[in-house]
Amino acid sequence: MLTESGLRQFTGTTQWFRHLSGYLYTDGVQYVAEQGGAYWLLDKILFITRAKARLQEFGVWKLSVREDHTAQLVCEDGNYHKLYDEKIDWTDFPLKKIELWFENGVLILPSEH
Repeated sequence: MLTESGLRQFTGTTQWFRHLSGYLYTDGVQYVAEQGGAYWLLDKILFITRAKARLQEFGVWKLSVREDHTAQLVCEDGNYHKLYDEKIDWTDFPLKKIELWFENGVLILPSEH
């Protein structure tokens, strides 16, 4: 089960994974996908990033989950300017919120920067 304390173990990466989009992601992001049942989140972030040129350099992706299991997925440019915003109608993602960064073609946990 994915927990915030479990994410604290990732302070760099030892393994890279290639997504169908062509982008890479780290072992911390792989942990989120496996433990949180969140491969859908990786797919959504990386395919949206691939489709939108303005997201391809750097993006701060934030998923916020509400009590009713709806969520909001937002991408910002690092200076709190929204580049993408989507309502998720339902999710069973186990954390109330998570932040992932996309930089230089790689999706990472902030602690892996």
